Amino acid sequence: MLNVSTQDLVPSPVGPVDVEQAEAALVERYPRLVRIAYLVLPPTLGRNRRVLTAHALVQRALPRRRVPGPAVPGARRPEDAVDPGYAYVRGEVLRQALVAGLPLRRAALPRRAQLPPLLPQVWGLRLFPRAGGADELALDQLLSRLSAPARAAYVLRGLERQGDAEVLRVLASVGAEDPESALAELAALEEEPGSEPVDEPGGEPGTRPGERPERVAEQAGPGRSASGGSGGPAGPRLSGASLLESAEFDPCTLQARPGDLLRRRQHGRAALVGAVALLVCGALLGLPGDGWGRNGAAAPSYARNPAAEAALDPAKVKRVSPAVWPGAVRRDFSVWPARGELAGDADLLRRALAVWARPGGAVESSATPGTPVGPPMGPPQLLFAGRVDAARVVLFHDGLRIVRYAEPVEGSAGAGLDFARADAAEGPGATAVVVTRAAGNVRYLTAPWVTGASVRDLLMPGKEPWRLGRDARGVTDAVPSPALAKECARWNTLELTDDSGGRLLGDLGELLPARLLWGAPDAPVDATGREARAAWARTACQLTTVVGQGVRSVQAWRFARQTLPEGAGRATWVCTRAETWRGTGSRVLAQFLPPDRKAPAALASRAQDAPACGAREPRVLAGALWQAPGGGWYVLAAGGPDVASVEVRGGVTARAEGPVLAAKAAAGARADLSATLEDGRRMPALR
Repeated sequence: MLNVSTQDLVPSPVGPVDVEQAEAALVERYPRLVRIAYLVLPPTLGRNRRVLTAHALVQRALPRRRVPGPAVPGARRPEDAVDPGYAYVRGEVLRQALVAGLPLRRAALPRRAQLPPLLPQVWGLRLFPRAGGADELALDQLLSRLSAPARAAYVLRGLERQGDAEVLRVLASVGAEDPESALAELAALEEEPGSEPVDEPGGEPGTRPGERPERVAEQAGPGRSASGGSGGPAGPRLSGASLLESAEFDPCTLQARPGDLLRRRQHGRAALVGAVALLVCGALLGLPGDGWGRNGAAAPSYARNPAAEAALDPAKVKRVSPAVWPGAVRRDFSVWPARGELAGDADLLRRALAVWARPGGAVESSATPGTPVGPPMGPPQLLFAGRVDAARVVLFHDGLRIVRYAEPVEGSAGAGLDFARADAAEGPGATAVVVTRAAGNVRYLTAPWVTGASVRDLLMPGKEPWRLGRDARGVTDAVPSPALAKECARWNTLELTDDSGGRLLGDLGELLPARLLWGAPDAPVDATGREARAAWARTACQLTTVVGQGVRSVQAWRFARQTLPEGAGRATWVCTRAETWRGTGSRVLAQFLPPDRKAPAALASRAQDAPACGAREPRVLAGALWQAPGGGWYVLAAGGPDVASVEVRGGVTARAEGPVLAAKAAAGARADLSATLEDGRRMPALR
């Protein structure tokens, strides 16, 4: 059914459009033109490249000389008149945006719009529009399912307020193939059974309560940052065109994030080493005689090494049978079966192994601290190969590392490669691996012995966990991750169950989630009990200090209780220790929990690479300057159960028998704490 508009009139030609007129229209309507280009460009480009390409297309839309004016419909009212300069520039923008969505063909030279833009360019930053709400995400997901002409038709109808007749005319004038099919595609998507319209947020019809559509994956790095679902058989219809005016689709109001800083530094070093090597090779080749020669000491190139060739052969990748793990002595990654519908795709595995061995310049790579990033030492074990969201993902295990390769479904440009230490991972440490992460969501691949999965918010200890769905491959549904959240409003954790009990795992921005524990250093347990959840609810936000540090487990321990002066109640001291896979780099936090159970913990002291609160040195001493409700200031100190006395010197001098101390002090006072253990040894406080 065609829309009715004041522009559904017979178009008539207008006078020629000169360069100055087109430039004035472009400058005046530049944000709108860039928004049109951004919406019509294919989502597979990724948001950063779509932003730059949209600006480039608009800036290239100016004519070089005077050109014939486009045919525009006559206006019934003066305010409805269409500027010929704007109509011409908009047509050029649409024409180039449609060309940019065409696939590259080997037999034909690529057109200019299909190539990355020469200008503008931004070095060292990634730019993307601000994130919108659930309605914008749903609309973006639905637009990704449309062809380029259908997206252009929707933009003309929704953003430009044009009727179907004018949409057909504009699409035909910019060279779109079969404009009628574009409108038919829109109509077919709007009439899907079970669909509901997308409207503005705020409880209006079109958004189911609690519904949060998943986001289409960013193709700039599916291994990194991967994203929401494929749209499903039914969903919101393409209505609510006013959403196109939102910040989600505004490529002129941008957010900036850095690129891969470590990789940039590595490239600089590699360039320097390459230049030196080139000079040395040139000098050696210029020497008389045979140079290195056939009998020299240099080994063959990597690709000719037999062990290296075996590591790159997809036919020699290790695949474990699903019948192995039930009878295995150990439950670790070595008994995980090869899962995924693409486990037999030799081409995909060959690309993944080749990128692992020799990652190109277009590959985005990351590694947790202390993880080697070299090629496989032999044929690795395949854990998973399948399509997740809009990416093909491959997971390998070589005994020391978990390696994830991800590429877009369309082609392999923008592939990602991630490394994580996994040596000696057994039992709870080998129950889940991150498959994709993007748009604030994360999906896990769970171990074959996991019988149930749920999500628990650490900040709400009294709330029951909600069930997390898993498919037949063991891949979970997408769940919001706190690792990349800007605020600590919730801290979702993964709770897995098996025949030995429950496990609580936290996403800290790495391939392997960290195990969350509770209890004394010599006998910690999984933090699933009521007391553990109550303590973690007040200390979970401090986990942001160990994100991306290669953390294997985080253990919290209540080492002291203290009655506060002036009848202020009873406080708790908790020590939190983060252990890493590499053994070094551990971090210790001493936290003070005031009597108010809803108040978050206050960080009293911290230490790096310290043995305190660990199995080797379970002792701890911490202090803080505290103000009582009546206004008085006190130095508080607390130690573990084996502390015989606590002493404070400096701005305050006091001594107390036992593991706790409270001494009157002045505001801003600074003091040195120490303790005497029951065996007579002295122990300083954490700083």
